[in-house]
Amino acid sequence: MFGKSVKLFKLFGFEVQIDFSWVVIAAPIAWSLSVGFFPSHYQGLPVQTYWLMGIIGALGLFLSVVFHELCHSLVARSYGIPMKGITLFIFGGVAQMEDEPKSPRAEFMMAIVGPLSSILIALIAYGTYALGRTASWPVPVVGVIHYLSMINGLLGGFNLIPAFPLDGGRVLRSVLWAVKGNMRWATRVSSRIGEAFGVVLILLGALSVIRGNLIGGMWWLLIGMFLRNAAKMSYRQLMVRKSLEGEPIRRFMQPNPVTVPPSISVEELVEDYIYRYHFKMFPVVDSGRLIGCVTTKQVRNIPREEWSRKTVGDLSRECPIDNIVAPDADATRALSIMSRTGNSRLMVMEKGHLLGVITLRDLVKFLALKVDLED
Repeated sequence: MFGKSVKLFKLFGFEVQIDFSWVVIAAPIAWSLSVGFFPSHYQGLPVQTYWLMGIIGALGLFLSVVFHELCHSLVARSYGIPMKGITLFIFGGVAQMEDEPKSPRAEFMMAIVGPLSSILIALIAYGTYALGRTASWPVPVVGVIHYLSMINGLLGGFNLIPAFPLDGGRVLRSVLWAVKGNMRWATRVSSRIGEAFGVVLILLGALSVIRGNLIGGMWWLLIGMFLRNAAKMSYRQLMVRKSLEGEPIRRFMQPNPVTVPPSISVEELVEDYIYRYHFKMFPVVDSGRLIGCVTTKQVRNIPREEWSRKTVGDLSRECPIDNIVAPDADATRALSIMSRTGNSRLMVMEKGHLLGVITLRDLVKFLALKVDLED
């Protein structure tokens, strides 16, 4: 879903990241507010004031989305759902879960709190706006507050539409799940509604373009395509998790992993291992004992002329905990780690001994066979 993201700050233990797509859309939002929305609603102000209102309005929208996703994350954490963090991207934001909710109640509470938080902001902002008008606050101040009231009301209302993966779609899934007791069926139904809603938005966008509203039409087209694809992807991700659920990592691991001794030179590591096997990380083993890991990133930090003099033992460091899984852990655990860290190859260890490695390729092969035989 995302491209390159940059970490901004931590909030209540959650990393808040911003995707490059948000940076791309932030400027047009500020521009449209500065030259369109605010001048049409509050005439006669200096151009510099409109630009200041537009920038503050865009920043307020940014903070509103952060608050919306933070509420999702806090409720999810209270139900024991691991959260990767919050990422803001072109269509708003998303609280990134590492696992699906364990019950319909957890799903419902986590989903509904987002729209309710936006509606709460809208009500507070509107009350402040009404107070400001009565007290004759400066027009730019009440104008920005009024905008934040409107945009949060729209944000809350749009997210309540029962089309997965919108919050309203998750609420619908929780209800269907509770009624029938089948999460897979509930996800399939709500995802298909989400796909249908995406198609409706695409058609409305195309109609707007034909009628001459190019900017608005293209925006609806993009949102429709995103929702349709996201609904499909959400169902597929659930099917992947359900297919791997209950399968121990031991079943998929390769029992004879490629390891390197600490005594060889960095040059030998590059020529005989990195260029041969194309891995970015290798376990370092001495007399059957794991003593650490060496990565291509560590090699890059060594000047080329020193490769023949430096040994792997000089570079070896303690293996990151995010690269290690237990052999009897659920395969979905490995998938979650790979998703969170971007590592496609994990070490399988038990009581300090390296038993093997598990790769994303092994999991994908198993899934392809299972779908081919059982679906």
